[in-house]
Amino acid sequence: MEYTELLERQIIGRLRVDNPWWTEGEIPFFYKDMTPRLYLDIFYPLVKDTDLKRAMILMGPRRVGKTVMLYHTIQRLIDDGVPAQNIIYISVETPIYNKIYLEQLFNLSKQTLGKIDGDQSTYYVFFDEIQYLKDWEVNLKSLVDTYKNVKFVASGSAAAELKKRSDESGAGRFTDFSLPPLTFYEYIHLKGYGQLMIPQTMSWSNESVPYWGTVDVEKLNSLFIDYINFGGYPEVVFNEKIQENPGQFIRHDIIDKVLLRDLPSLYGIQDVQELNSLFTMIAYHSGKQFSYESMSKESGVRKDLLRKYIAYLEAAFLIKVVHRTDDTAKRYQREVSFKIYLTNPSLRCALFQPIRETDEEIGDLIETAVYAQWIPRQGTDISFANWRLNSKEHGEVDIVGIDVAKQKPHWGVEIKWSDRYAEYPGELESLLWYIPRNGLKEAIVTTKTLTIDKQMDFVRLHFLPVACYAYTVGENTLKQAQEFYGL
Repeated sequence: MEYTELLERQIIGRLRVDNPWWTEGEIPFFYKDMTPRLYLDIFYPLVKDTDLKRAMILMGPRRVGKTVMLYHTIQRLIDDGVPAQNIIYISVETPIYNKIYLEQLFNLSKQTLGKIDGDQSTYYVFFDEIQYLKDWEVNLKSLVDTYKNVKFVASGSAAAELKKRSDESGAGRFTDFSLPPLTFYEYIHLKGYGQLMIPQTMSWSNESVPYWGTVDVEKLNSLFIDYINFGGYPEVVFNEKIQENPGQFIRHDIIDKVLLRDLPSLYGIQDVQELNSLFTMIAYHSGKQFSYESMSKESGVRKDLLRKYIAYLEAAFLIKVVHRTDDTAKRYQREVSFKIYLTNPSLRCALFQPIRETDEEIGDLIETAVYAQWIPRQGTDISFANWRLNSKEHGEVDIVGIDVAKQKPHWGVEIKWSDRYAEYPGELESLLWYIPRNGLKEAIVTTKTLTIDKQMDFVRLHFLPVACYAYTVGENTLKQAQEFYGL
């Protein structure tokens, strides 16, 4: 038997294994029994819409549930009456598919199913981990242009690189969809604790603004600490064995594969140990202010390389660089310092050890967790404010929302894991300076357990538990995604 014929038979055998619904009529129970992510309700209608002749590109970091979402999408298509044999799933990273074009794989799938040439049925074709195929974007664009009756869906873990290639080659042909690590809102619902939350309203600028309170703040805080330690990845949330040693799972499956395989292969990085050391340093100090000068001294990495490495880590959705503004929301012309946050606080806990609420670093991890709720937002400009008060002191506000059109702040939030400031609000000197100076009248300050409003001379402060704030922001991030995709 010739090699080509043997390879073709092996590929057909693999396709049958990967598409059990062709004979069983449903996805494997392993996937079917998993609770879907809430983002599925946004993603699925975009996949189901065949009128728009565009491929869907599902992007996101490793282990956030992209493959599971593809399987859940497949099951919903079957439940909605799409013939199971018109749904094709291909994991591009499977070694046997190496160097084989997407169109060949698609045609081999139809051949396996006994579909005739010229068949005009509607197909749904899923290419998982597409970044492993060279020039995938050219291949996929060609497929979209050629097969008008097929909805193509691709997923990949190298989010920024995928987006770059999608923008360059897929203009008008691809729709990008970002799947972030779990928000705290999703975490609570996946764990089945939605009954802890109760709808509330606060008066903000003479309008009634909804937010979420809780019937049991102590329980919610306990869940928030669990979320910080284990909550970014669906698999860790439901697997107590992984929680006993999250470092092994996250370090091997997420960090090592990204740092040692994905980034070096995408960007030609030579010294992976240098990149690994830099990420470890950033992870330990998540939420701290950095400068290229100080980072270069501490890590021993040249400043020009540092800039590249940070860009690569941000491209891999491991970190988020947050820029600094002054006390009037202006960007510093020469940016000497900035903050770096992990996109998911459980990355830090996996590298070192789970955090306890009494640990010294808890404040930075709480702040990281709150930023993690904001980071997935499309088109939202957030920064932190930091300015010199005198030769020795600086003022700072933790999160500032910038009005993009006016380039002015339109809200500010101070993140605290303490009830002290609700009792002594005058100690919030930076916030009380910043808010009226920028023509604002209100601000949010998070607490550990207290919910209360305090009217100061020129500023009304809304105090609420940080876990309630994170939950509310997480829900609003999900709603913003629905609006962004026109749903």
